[in-house]
Amino acid sequence: MIEKLIKAIEAKDAPVVVGLDPMLSYVPEFIKEKAYAEKGETLAGAAEAIFNFNKGIVDATYDLIPAVKPQIAMYEQFGVEGVIAYKKTVDYCKEKGLCVIADVKRGDIGSTSKSYADGHLGKVQVGSKTYAGFDADFATVNPYLGTDGVKPFVDVCKESDKGIFVLVKTSNPSSGEFQDREIDGRPLYEHVADMVNTWGEECIHGDYSDVGCVVGATYPEMGKVLRKLMPKAYILVPGYGAQGGKAEDLVHFFNADGLGAIVNSSRGIIAAYKKDTYAKFGETGYAEAARQATIDMIEDINSARR
Repeated sequence: MIEKLIKAIEAKDAPVVVGLDPMLSYVPEFIKEKAYAEKGETLAGAAEAIFNFNKGIVDATYDLIPAVKPQIAMYEQFGVEGVIAYKKTVDYCKEKGLCVIADVKRGDIGSTSKSYADGHLGKVQVGSKTYAGFDADFATVNPYLGTDGVKPFVDVCKESDKGIFVLVKTSNPSSGEFQDREIDGRPLYEHVADMVNTWGEECIHGDYSDVGCVVGATYPEMGKVLRKLMPKAYILVPGYGAQGGKAEDLVHFFNADGLGAIVNSSRGIIAAYKKDTYAKFGETGYAEAARQATIDMIEDINSARR
C-alpha cells in the first residue's frame, strides 16, 4: 500500500493530505439547512450535513492531492448516523481515487486490536462470505500497549496490502508528559521509533515500509532525529498550519529522495473560507476556498522541501 501512496504523491507532486475533520461549526449554513429540511435537526441531519460538506471538499481537491485523512471522532460524536457518514466518506474518497488514512488511533490487547485491524483495514468472515468493514487504506495506531497491540495491524497489512502510521511523537502541547520521558538515557519516543523499525521489517516494499509513523510538525528538531532513526518509515506529519507547524520546519522530515513524509492540514483546508485570506470566496464558495488553500499548501511545502 505504501507504494500506491508514493506513486500518487509523485504523480501529483503533492506530499500533502487533507484532514476531513468536519465540525458542524465548519459546515456552511446552506448545507445544514438543506440537510435539516430533509432529515430534521437530528443526528441523521447532522450526519447528512457533514457528508455533503465532505463531498464538496473532495470534489474540489481530489485532482490535487494523493490522500485524505478522516478523523473518526468527528463522526462518532453523532452516533451511529455519524459512523455511517464516515463510511460514506471513505467510500466516496476511494471512488475518487484517493488513498484514505483512517485517523482512528486504535490499539488494545491482541484480540481487540485484531478486531480493530480487521474492521478498519481488513475483512471479516460472515458464514461463507467475507466483507471489508470500513476498508480504509491506512490507519493510525497507538503503540502504548506494545507489540500485542500493533502486531495484529501488521498482520492485516501483510494479508490485505494495507498500511499503518504508528504514533511516535504527536503534535499536541502535552505530548511530552509521556513521550519525552527518558528511559535508559533516551526519550521514550526514540524507543518507540526503534520498535517501528522492528515492526516495519515485515512489510518493506522498495525503499519504504507499510509501517509508517506519526511525528508532529510542531517538533521539528525531534522530527530531524526521528527521520534518521526510521529511514524506511513514511512519516505522517500533523500540526501544519493551524497548529503552528511551518513548511520550513518540515525540511528534515523528508529523505534525500524528496519522499518519506506526507503533511496533513485539516481545518486550514476544510474551513479555509473562514480565514481572512480566503474570505472572498464566502460560505457558498467554501469548496473553492479549500481548493485554493490546498494549492497554496502544496506550493509552500514543495518550495521548502526543494
